[in-house]
Amino acid sequence: MRNLDGRLEMCSINTATLGHKGPIGDTIDRVARFGFGGICPWRRDLEGQDVAAVARRIRHAGLKVSGYCRSTYIPAATKAGFLANFADNRHAIDQAAALGAACFVLVVGSLPAGSKDLGDARIQVAEGVGLMLEHARATGMRLALEPLHPMYANDRSCLNTLAQALDLADALESTPQGAPTLGVAVDVYHVWWDPDLSANIKRAGAARRIFGFHVCDWLVPTRDLLTDRGMMGDGVIDIPLIRGAVEASGYAGQIEVEIFSDRDWWTRPPDETLSVCAERLQTVC
Repeated sequence: MRNLDGRLEMCSINTATLGHKGPIGDTIDRVARFGFGGICPWRRDLEGQDVAAVARRIRHAGLKVSGYCRSTYIPAATKAGFLANFADNRHAIDQAAALGAACFVLVVGSLPAGSKDLGDARIQVAEGVGLMLEHARATGMRLALEPLHPMYANDRSCLNTLAQALDLADALESTPQGAPTLGVAVDVYHVWWDPDLSANIKRAGAARRIFGFHVCDWLVPTRDLLTDRGMMGDGVIDIPLIRGAVEASGYAGQIEVEIFSDRDWWTRPPDETLSVCAERLQTVC
């Protein structure tokens, strides 16, 4: 496992960690000033912005783009809604390519409003990701399926295990020519509980499908299932164990901090949050 001590250039900050406070340009400069090597913007950060200009600012700050967050949910109650979701995602793939992102993160969605048909949602996800894959190949952008914890199966994602995500990737891109375009983002918050995690990390690595690795922690108790993630070291996830497995499987990309915390870290000054992120990455991750 790589030693992160004194090597923050191997680490990235997802802009959600700072609560999307302030203009994206200020966030870029702040992340670079603390010595991190990468940034992962959300689409909301680029609303009304010149994407090419943002990309130049990121490059001039000496940062890489570890990922671009995130896809519009794919399933819809109508065909027109499904096609609108695809069009929105196609545009976002173009933005990711303009940013030079390592991958575009897919949070695929699940049941449309009023539906209980989880099987149909998964069929729509497979169809939608297949369409996105064609466009991604044309633009040279990798797509990273991010399985989410099962507590989100109702709305945010019907892909809830790494095995499910890999099964979908294999079904849509079973024998990729050269490097695969469709892979996974491994977020410890979503996968730490999985008894089959180790085997599927090895499976993902063997297929060269690990495109991103995200860290935070699971607090006990968790006060909100979406916006009460913990700073690394404050919870129960064995982050070094998971990172060791991911890196032993061939992942050499950046370690990305992604924390949603409206009761704690989002209430603090951004510089304090980044300072603690830097310290924890080098000591407990």
